[in-house]
Amino acid sequence: MLFEIDGLPVYFPYDRIYPEQYAYMCSLKQTLDAHGHGVLEMPSGTGKTVSLLSLIVSYQQFYPEKRKLIYCSRTVPEIEKALAELKRLIEYRRNCGLKESILGLGLTSRRNLCLHPTVSKEKKGKVVDARCHNLTAPWVREAAQSGQDIETCSFYEALENTDLREAVPDAIYTLDDIKEMGKSKNFCPYFMARRMLAYANVVIYSYHYMLDPKIADLISKELSKESIVVFDEAHNIDNVCIEALSLDIMRPTLESSSKSIAHLSERIENMKQEGSEKLKNEYEKLVQGLQDTLKARDEEQIMANPALPDDLLYEAVPGNIRKAEHFVAFLKRFNEYLKTRLRVLSVTAETPSSFLRHLKEITFIEKKPLQFSAERLSILIRTLELNNVDELQSLQKVAALATLVATYDKGFMLVLEPYETDNATVPNPILRFACLDASIAIKPVFDRFSSVIITSGTLSPLDMYPKILDFKATIQESYPMTLTRNCFLPMVITRGSDQVAISSKFEVRNDPAVVRNFGNILVEFGKIVPDGIVAFFPSYLYMESIIAMWHEMGILTEAWKTKLIFVETPDAAETSIALDNYRRACENGRGAILLAVARGKVSEGIDFDHHYGRAVIMFGIPYQYTESRILKARLEFLRDEHRVRENDFLTFDALRHAAQCLGRVLRGKTDYGLMVFADRRYARQDKRSKLPKWINQHITDTSVNLSTDMGVAIAKKFLRSMAQPLETQSQLGVSLWTLEDVLARQRVQKERLERAVQGGVQQQVYQQYGAAEAQRLMQERGIGAQYMDVN
Repeated sequence: MLFEIDGLPVYFPYDRIYPEQYAYMCSLKQTLDAHGHGVLEMPSGTGKTVSLLSLIVSYQQFYPEKRKLIYCSRTVPEIEKALAELKRLIEYRRNCGLKESILGLGLTSRRNLCLHPTVSKEKKGKVVDARCHNLTAPWVREAAQSGQDIETCSFYEALENTDLREAVPDAIYTLDDIKEMGKSKNFCPYFMARRMLAYANVVIYSYHYMLDPKIADLISKELSKESIVVFDEAHNIDNVCIEALSLDIMRPTLESSSKSIAHLSERIENMKQEGSEKLKNEYEKLVQGLQDTLKARDEEQIMANPALPDDLLYEAVPGNIRKAEHFVAFLKRFNEYLKTRLRVLSVTAETPSSFLRHLKEITFIEKKPLQFSAERLSILIRTLELNNVDELQSLQKVAALATLVATYDKGFMLVLEPYETDNATVPNPILRFACLDASIAIKPVFDRFSSVIITSGTLSPLDMYPKILDFKATIQESYPMTLTRNCFLPMVITRGSDQVAISSKFEVRNDPAVVRNFGNILVEFGKIVPDGIVAFFPSYLYMESIIAMWHEMGILTEAWKTKLIFVETPDAAETSIALDNYRRACENGRGAILLAVARGKVSEGIDFDHHYGRAVIMFGIPYQYTESRILKARLEFLRDEHRVRENDFLTFDALRHAAQCLGRVLRGKTDYGLMVFADRRYARQDKRSKLPKWINQHITDTSVNLSTDMGVAIAKKFLRSMAQPLETQSQLGVSLWTLEDVLARQRVQKERLERAVQGGVQQQVYQQYGAAEAQRLMQERGIGAQYMDVN
């Protein structure tokens, strides 16, 4: 399908389009035209990815200066799904006769792409990274080239001797394609993909490559500032930003760090005795590196790094860490200080400035040398030509802590706890350096790129993201779902058949009557719902206690009569086996129940389409554990800095996860399913108002205060109606548009625009229809309007 949006020809690779896809593309186009940032919420299963790629690829080809799209997603399956959609889109554009060269590719970790016969057998990503480094480090390759008997990677060597631009034709490469090309050409797929990033038109990779300072500094810092950046499935983006700058330090970390410091000292002594010039030139390298970084940032060649702020680059490196041996002694003092701090008997929390003040009193360590620690250590590791970098990770973590604690006065909190978890009985002290401000990690992205799009199916309320990420959104939009038949039924069950109110509230969550009523909901829906049911709980702990009580009450035995039961666990391998068996049970017609946890693996990125999920039940509201000291500190920060009330944020966070869980049931308009909110608090308007617009529009007054038996009766009627054949013809013109419907819609929009122009409502015109179309019509009418920034 080919149509225009505000003068832009858009190639869409399907014969029909959903109305919400068209509306989404219109908002996306307005955001890009305004060189602004957007927050867009699109209903689950309505083709968000293909809409986004169709519009932006068309935009890239129409406006040559916007030649790069950086598409960030969370998981490898989501990256592969986006690459498959991109491949289909580019194939369609070529079939339409377009002669254009587009290079698109995905990037993932070494562990997923490595071809080396021994390294690729390693299971842990960090071990793969370290062993790869041992084979590809510049000094290793130099030694091998000079005739020493040292193993290198043949795949990497072959890549080094090749001009990639000529060797790799323009096409769309999925992760499997990159690996296959590596095998056929004997290239390292990981480094091949990394080097192709510089001239690729579309890059699809994980959030961490853009938001984690350590990884972004290696991979993303040189990306063109004209790039368009998209964060898909971005409902958790604030948590990703916080995790990128948070650290946990434990006793084993500090013991390993001490060993690394001793190893560094030994290596420095050896190099001194060898009379190596490298140590003498090391300080010059550090200064030159900082100067080059400053120059590149001033000229906007590279993206800023939150762990190395611009103002630090203007300062001189302190004298007490310039020499390698002095810097190692400095690290040793800091490491020993951390060991003394871990001798805690009670929980203490302090700000970075309080920590630095205490540090100075005890060790006389100043703030400035701490700020340079991470950069200084990385230069020293390169100078000493160290292998086995995985053994240095603890020391690098300590240096990162030193840099961050000295760089930021606000937005961070240090918490010292004698026990690793709240339930632990054996002391195992831990120092948590917690980031409270999500905007720190993402600020360089908003500063560098003119258009950043944050999109997902569960972003409501939309105004929360600009607040907590500290940016100004040009467009904020949530789209309803157009349906000819209501293919999903959200219902709120507030009480059991015995009229006892149900809730996961702390005071009543383990009340036998409440637990029995939760169990009855599962049993009764298990009897009437065909195929699969997925039930979510607020936490693993609560799920375990409920399952134990259900077992004692005989509820599980009753549920087993109709369906098999599988349980998600914190172990990823066990959960994968449970998921596979759940799917097999659904496929053979027996049907199954999967008990899972909000914020767990199953709730994020795993689809339960069609018979894999005909009902999703959310037992309770998945609030975070509110006694967490770090959460309390973050809530206080949000209140003081962004005027976000504690209760507003906690409810927003709980309901975005509830919506994410319930959204798993619907993966398209031909799918159908039940969404069961099992908690009386969902009946309150202040809770429901924070659910996405596309779910809220289908919650009717008759389905918000139900008992279990009423809910079952309504569900039976719904499932009977859904069992009737779906006629595609009935959807046309309403929930499914042909090209004629799109053109008719555009004619209606144009008529409205002309009426608005005749009425002289300029501001409204620009907001509704975009600058280009409004400007053209106003000039045609002789109004002589000038371009105006309506935002």
